[in-house]
Amino acid sequence: MTAFPERFANLPEYAFPRLRTLLDAHAPGGDVVHMTIGEPRHPMPDLVARIIAETADGFAKYPPNDGTPELRTAFTDWLARRYEVTLDPDRQVMPLNGTREGLFNAAIALCPEQVRGQTPVILIPNPFYQVYAVAAATVGAEPVFVPATAETGFLPDYASLPPEILTRTAIAYVCSPANPQGTVADHDYWAGLIALAEKYDFRIFADECYSEIYRDTPPPGAMEVAMLGAADPERVVIFHSLSKRSNLPGLRSGFVATGPESMARIRQLRAYAGAPLPLPLQNAATAVWADEEHVIHSRDLYREKYAVADDVFADYPGYHAPEAGFFLWLPVEDGEHAALKLWTETGIRVLPGAYLSREVNGENPGQKYIRVALVATKEETQRALETMRDCLRN
Repeated sequence: MTAFPERFANLPEYAFPRLRTLLDAHAPGGDVVHMTIGEPRHPMPDLVARIIAETADGFAKYPPNDGTPELRTAFTDWLARRYEVTLDPDRQVMPLNGTREGLFNAAIALCPEQVRGQTPVILIPNPFYQVYAVAAATVGAEPVFVPATAETGFLPDYASLPPEILTRTAIAYVCSPANPQGTVADHDYWAGLIALAEKYDFRIFADECYSEIYRDTPPPGAMEVAMLGAADPERVVIFHSLSKRSNLPGLRSGFVATGPESMARIRQLRAYAGAPLPLPLQNAATAVWADEEHVIHSRDLYREKYAVADDVFADYPGYHAPEAGFFLWLPVEDGEHAALKLWTETGIRVLPGAYLSREVNGENPGQKYIRVALVATKEETQRALETMRDCLRN
């Protein structure tokens, strides 16, 4: 039989098939409530269906790989409004078929084969969005998983790494607001990381797809801080999406933005291997990126659910109120045991934190957590959280 590549041999089973293996052999203990996947259920903007219908003849054409000029301008206009960042729509932004594509392909386009004559390192927060690890494996880099725990403020402390790691680093992934912990990287965090990247000459991949879901203060952006500090424009690569911002995970509209030299390399690779967004979807996305009213309304709904969670878990030991995003990172004795207990006793389905993390030196930082998605209505969320609290207490 033909051999398979070894570089993917040690990938664990993906989180959701792994969850099915854990739970599906058991009957639910009540009406099923799904709180596992980060799939928004708030209303999507009304204009989407209308624009797709009006421009449906575009499905008969090959879409432009680099996006329409109108869509690229929508990206740069949004960045200017949101972060006061000015970018060239022709040279510094590109649409993505969802941010996962970009987070993966940008590593292929930008990670060198060697750094100072050695195997490159890709820094990954632990826990993390799993595409970061498979991107590192694809380019033959050494993944270094850095704890993002309560002790580090739920963000990775890359500055604590030894110089022998930092001198080989090519890329550092950061998710802010963080998935799953809901922590926001503030201005000082970004400024410190950018200074570290300047010192050791690596790129920052800033996964900011939860940036528009927050309590009170808009999270600062990596590129915003980089420009304020006059950093190398190639230093930061940012990723955004309509999936969470606009409740449109099925539209697959995201974008990447960075310096013109890095963007040229990303575009070159995508010309060969990309999956451009169909024209009617690009037209819809152009309008959605320009509209903020639906985003404000959706954010208000999440704020109501933050308040519910804070009230339900007010006296729950170790409860960490999320600053942003739509997940609870809830401490338990054992994540798998808690997920199985909740399923078999209540029908509530949550994700064990260990499925989002890697074991390093015998410890998995997600083992004593479960991730709970606050994507249902306020009423459904409140009932589920109260049931969950009572079940876990027992």
